[in-house]
Amino acid sequence: MKDTVFPPRPTPAIPVKGRAGFPVGRIFCVGRNYADHAAEMGYAVDREAPFYFTKSAHAVLLSGQDMSYPPRTADLHHEMELVVAIGRTAKDIAEVDAMDMVYGYGCGLDMTRRDLQAAAKEKRRPWDTGKDFDNAAIIAPLTPKADDAEIGDLVIRLDVNGETRQQATLSDMVWSIPEIIADLSTLYTLHPGDLIMTGTPAGVGPVVKGDVLRGTIGDFDPVETTII
Repeated sequence: MKDTVFPPRPTPAIPVKGRAGFPVGRIFCVGRNYADHAAEMGYAVDREAPFYFTKSAHAVLLSGQDMSYPPRTADLHHEMELVVAIGRTAKDIAEVDAMDMVYGYGCGLDMTRRDLQAAAKEKRRPWDTGKDFDNAAIIAPLTPKADDAEIGDLVIRLDVNGETRQQATLSDMVWSIPEIIADLSTLYTLHPGDLIMTGTPAGVGPVVKGDVLRGTIGDFDPVETTII
């Protein structure tokens, strides 16, 4: 079909260092992937298998842009995360092959309407309204993966108004990047353009209008926004 009843929404694209933009397909998010964060939320880590929720590609807000405080919440939280960008199709792959699927990495913020998420949990309903909303995935420019680069020792950190709220190392993740990709590939066929937000360390908390957020991981481009 050549014509549509209205023009399709543009595909969001993340800037890439020295290259064309990275068009976003789907955004998969890993839940409770740092033990300290699971504990602060009142849960024990489950090593049986990772679990996931999703955000729409249209939830993307590029780093450096302001984030409008979202509607119907009084408890907007920050969650600083490593973003893994998928560059090859992957279906039911082994862990040993998983890193070949990675295009690059970036810093991201999984913004959460915590009160709506908590209400959904209490009623045993999906988390969608708490996690997937306008500007809920703030993503910094991506850095293409270097073939021999090890990133487990990199520090992941978030500052709010210049004060550190979250800090850990990527090696603190419960599920490693290869484990996550291999497991996801048994649930979905991953495609170039898919993003994986790999979970957040302890220290999540509320933000209000006027707060300035800056998240870093090693020398990747920082993720930055001001809540307005």
